[in-house]
Amino acid sequence: MMKTIAALLAVLVGAFGTPVWAEVRVHDPVVRMVPPGQPISVAFMTLHNHGMDEKILVKVYSDVAGATEMHNHILADGMMKMRRIDTIVVPGHGQVELKPGGLHIMLIGLSRDLQLGERVTINLEFADGERLTVSAPVQMVGDMQAPTDHSKHAD
Repeated sequence: MMKTIAALLAVLVGAFGTPVWAEVRVHDPVVRMVPPGQPISVAFMTLHNHGMDEKILVKVYSDVAGATEMHNHILADGMMKMRRIDTIVVPGHGQVELKPGGLHIMLIGLSRDLQLGERVTINLEFADGERLTVSAPVQMVGDMQAPTDHSKHAD
């Protein structure tokens, strides 16, 4: 009986990518396709919080990058600047969109060239210990407002 329940749970997690009991669900994840040899890419997605309390994203990981960071764009001195941030807050019964020109996840120091259509694993860790594994397809992402040269990040 326990093996049957464990098998059903594994199927549910595998089928949906996010456990059906998780308060935060991820929708429309995507990793930006970059030219071969490019050491940096970016991931976008929408985080939906189905719980009452806010959820705070505190860490991100990916096996295709040496470093994975959360970033935001801000207007400072009349220029858009990218800033590394420590957390992303998803309000209770709310959502946060990670998109070009706004919040996003940087994949820095790619360990290999990404292939169009492949799936990249991104792990999300929240302050309360909840963890989600996201499978994001590599796609061409149009209308990129973020600069492609990330060497001038301000910390």
